[in-house]
Amino acid sequence: MRRMKLWLQVAGDRRSRTGPLSWPDMPRPPATDPEYAAQVVAGRDRLHKLYTAWERILGFFARRSRTCAHHDGNRPGQGGPLLATTAVASVLLTLSACTVGPDFLRPKPPDIPAWHDTSLRPNSAVSLQTNPDPRWWDQFKDPVLTSLVEQAISGNLDLQQAVLRVVQAQQGEVTARSGGLPSVGASGSFTREQLGLRGLLLSQGAYGQLNALADQNSPLNRISPGLGTRTADSLRGALNDFSQPVNLYQYGLNASWELDLFGRVRRAKEQAGAQTEAQIEATNDALVMLEGQVAQAYVTVRGAQALTRSQQQNVRIAREALNLTTLRQRQGLGTDLDVEQARTQVANNEALLPGYEKQAEQAMNRLSVLVGRPPGALEPMLAPVARLPVIPGLIDVGVPSTLARRRPDIRQAEAVLHAATANVGVATASFYPDVSLTGSVGLRATDAAFLTNWASAFYAFGPSVSLPVFQGGRLTANLRLARAQEAQAALAYRSTVLNALREVEDALVAYRTDRAAREKLAVAVRSGERSVYLARDAYEHGLQDFLTVLDAQRTLTASRQQLVQADQLLINDVVTLYTALGGGWQDNAATTGPVEQAPPPVPAALDALGAKVPR
Repeated sequence: MRRMKLWLQVAGDRRSRTGPLSWPDMPRPPATDPEYAAQVVAGRDRLHKLYTAWERILGFFARRSRTCAHHDGNRPGQGGPLLATTAVASVLLTLSACTVGPDFLRPKPPDIPAWHDTSLRPNSAVSLQTNPDPRWWDQFKDPVLTSLVEQAISGNLDLQQAVLRVVQAQQGEVTARSGGLPSVGASGSFTREQLGLRGLLLSQGAYGQLNALADQNSPLNRISPGLGTRTADSLRGALNDFSQPVNLYQYGLNASWELDLFGRVRRAKEQAGAQTEAQIEATNDALVMLEGQVAQAYVTVRGAQALTRSQQQNVRIAREALNLTTLRQRQGLGTDLDVEQARTQVANNEALLPGYEKQAEQAMNRLSVLVGRPPGALEPMLAPVARLPVIPGLIDVGVPSTLARRRPDIRQAEAVLHAATANVGVATASFYPDVSLTGSVGLRATDAAFLTNWASAFYAFGPSVSLPVFQGGRLTANLRLARAQEAQAALAYRSTVLNALREVEDALVAYRTDRAAREKLAVAVRSGERSVYLARDAYEHGLQDFLTVLDAQRTLTASRQQLVQADQLLINDVVTLYTALGGGWQDNAATTGPVEQAPPPVPAALDALGAKVPR
């Protein structure tokens, strides 16, 4: 138990707990925990004191009612039921403010002043002064990318499913809220019933007694001849009338209201609200992931096109070399081996082009599905060759302490912890009495013509109390389960926070190192181009053989491809960093500096339902 308490403290979730059972004192069998019996006795003492207080208050109002009736000249006890009802209502309203179970306290974000990577190795490409722009894709200055992200937000089918799950959770919240409101229903019925009175009368010998009464020697016939016979016949006719089937018409209203004295319904409403928040944050997290996937797929398309363009330039250089070696061979200055080696180089370079085409086509198909359209639908938009998006000169990353409020997965874990805490309150309230008010009113008659006559009216109302006495350990097990789930949710929250910090640190490291590698590759490409020029010039003047030219061309080809791939990787690093920072779902993200932004498009699923974008 002490370990679980420490776990909750580590998760930053120190709570003030109320109710008959607190976290360190989970109910356990007396054989394993001597304090269990003392807890049970303490709980019974609290209930006994509560009932004693009720009796004293009701007794006071009863005495007051008798005194008031005496002074008013009424009969003793007149007006007592009204005052007693008022007393009960006052007590119930006072107790309705009681909500057992722990109250949820929002965990504090980790107190980390700066990112580890930037504190050890200052990076001029990132800024800690401002939180990231929620519309981070606008930083790439690519209108096609912006259009694709907006299309994906509006049309992605997975995102629409997530939005509908939010709507379902909201309806569950409405259902939980209705548990604290009165329920009213109407009913009407018609029944034709044979009560079986004749059989009951026969079994009790009633008809035999009537026959004895009609006997001429009966006391009534002795008093007046024929009196007993007439009386017996009258009674027999009345009994026969009562033995006939009865028609019963009835309609009316019935109502019930759970008073929720100890907060079971309020905790259930709190739990349902937290579950709705968790689903909203899950949808926001899916939105963040979707925006990252769209950006990375678009970068793949442009990267494949850039690789194709670079490889076509390599093919052109290889063909020029082939033409040169063929010309020198015809002039008797070269060999057939030089020609075949040049032709092989051309074929090897051309063999890479179909692979890049495959990458571009597959990425286009993936983008089409991400925006909710069939494969190939975006080819007219993406087929024209364009450059890779421009990497922002400065990336705003903010400080670690703001990450917990910006990452949807952390907010989701917090909402799950809130729901688990409220569920402990629901389980705790199940140990307390359940008080409800029920009532019914209507009209009942054996003849339909009297259903509009107030003389046929009936009513019934009053409170009902349900107190769990023996449940076979079910309530205790439910409370233990709820507390274990709360501890698990606290650990899951801490794990989510740590993983979020790790993802940002990994993204910062990847961006810094890949940026340094890209700068070195740019130097290598410039050096390779100079090497090819010098090798060809030496070959043309007969100072070097063609093998030197081939080696220089292979090195340049590899360097150019690696440079394009490094550009693509660096852009993906930026996308990964923005995704890890949790941007892209909020339309009013808190920033230390002004950031102009437009609200995200409304998903099509919400358009169909006529709902608002969940925040």
